[in-house]
Amino acid sequence: MHAAGHSAQTAVTERLLATMRSAQQRWRQTPVRSRLRVVRALRREIASGAEDLAATVPQHLPGALQRNLAETLTAEVLPLAEACRYLEVAAERLLAPRRESSRGRPVWLWGNAVETHRLPLGVVLIVAPANYPLLLPGVQALQALVAGNAVLWKPAPETGAPAHALRAMLLACGLEEHLLQVLPERLHEAQEAMRAGVDKVFVTGSGKTGQAVMHQLADKQTPSVMELSGCDAVFVLEGADVERAADAVAFGLRLNGSCTCMATRRVLVAESVAPALTQALVKRLAEMQPVTLPAATRALLLDAVQEATLFGAKMLMDGLRDAAASGEGLLCGPTLLAEVTPAMTVACMEIFAPVLSILTFGSVETAVQMHRACRYQLTAAIFGPERHGMTLAADLDCGTVLLNDVIVSTADPRVSFGGRGQSGFGVTRGPEGLLEMTAVQTVICNRVRSNLAYRPVSGDDAALFAAWARLCHGGWKNWPASLKQLIAAGRKWKQNSARRIA
Repeated sequence: MHAAGHSAQTAVTERLLATMRSAQQRWRQTPVRSRLRVVRALRREIASGAEDLAATVPQHLPGALQRNLAETLTAEVLPLAEACRYLEVAAERLLAPRRESSRGRPVWLWGNAVETHRLPLGVVLIVAPANYPLLLPGVQALQALVAGNAVLWKPAPETGAPAHALRAMLLACGLEEHLLQVLPERLHEAQEAMRAGVDKVFVTGSGKTGQAVMHQLADKQTPSVMELSGCDAVFVLEGADVERAADAVAFGLRLNGSCTCMATRRVLVAESVAPALTQALVKRLAEMQPVTLPAATRALLLDAVQEATLFGAKMLMDGLRDAAASGEGLLCGPTLLAEVTPAMTVACMEIFAPVLSILTFGSVETAVQMHRACRYQLTAAIFGPERHGMTLAADLDCGTVLLNDVIVSTADPRVSFGGRGQSGFGVTRGPEGLLEMTAVQTVICNRVRSNLAYRPVSGDDAALFAAWARLCHGGWKNWPASLKQLIAAGRKWKQNSARRIA
């Protein structure tokens, strides 16, 4: 019975994909400028219905999402409109064929003209997160559509409403209905789509979710982009504005109930600055309201905090203890630990909870090594003189570095966002995110009419090719001798060719 049901579901998914592929074949023939008319109209719709669109996003999902309507407007709706405008400005240029320069072309291929084309992928699957269920998958869907693809959008549980709302807006703006389909929220739906065969998968979620999806995609070698979790660090250097840094760290910990992939989890601070920063953080975090945690998350955090204190970390604020004493169930206030080391679990864990670890360093080189000890490499923020920040940024193995800011600047639609290490691979948003929605096709036009290259070669021709290599790549000091060798080898090659023809 189960096998029959599975087969029936697979057949339904395959029919859906066939319909979408048919629509996508028509859509890919539509000029980019015409596709952008839909995006421009959508931006107007978002502006006129901003509050209604924001209201479709849940305000309270323990362990994933905790905010009010105003925060949804600033965190999701406004950046989505800005992403539309960015596509209107940049997409046509980014997706246009690119004629490669003749510089670097081998002399012996002088007739080659090379163009790089960006072609649609086909049908892409977007596996959306629960914490930002409108902005993150919404931008991916728009970029996929502008690039000429059809889109399957699988919302996270309890977050289907914003997906359906945005789809309704797009259809009202002229998008063909089969180009964007919203799947039911069950994970099984995404698995069926991958089994049936999509052309690329974009996942925003936890490390475990990414691993599970990659295992399934391996069977068909389906490419993917993985935007996974982080354990993000803020560096506070000598000369930093400590008050600004403390405000930013508290904001990063508080935003969306601390359920943001690039939320501040670690503060790496210069020893000379640490006392002032610690004092400022205690003051700000004391004003932070507790958030609701799932039981499993709370247990994970409790274990990590207990381990840290056992091995020498100093508890400055115990949000778990205070919440438990208040009798408010699974609430958790801010938890602040000092004298943390990189080896402690709390300094390298993937968790959506208001926990912050302070690690001190004596040199920037030490700070870099401390940062690299964590396998999650999504974003980092640096507070300090810009010149020093730029130098440090070049040594950090992470996808995005912010100078004197956390999180806020990533709402810029020009920002291409992605992680490294256990935080995933590939990018979304920005120019590189748009190009991720395409396949590269290189077109080479050979305008040479000679058929000489197609003739067979013999061992007697080796001297000619070796002389040519020395002439082209042996350096100018060897050029006169190489030219003589080439002329001599050319004469011999000509004689040998004449004998072969005879």
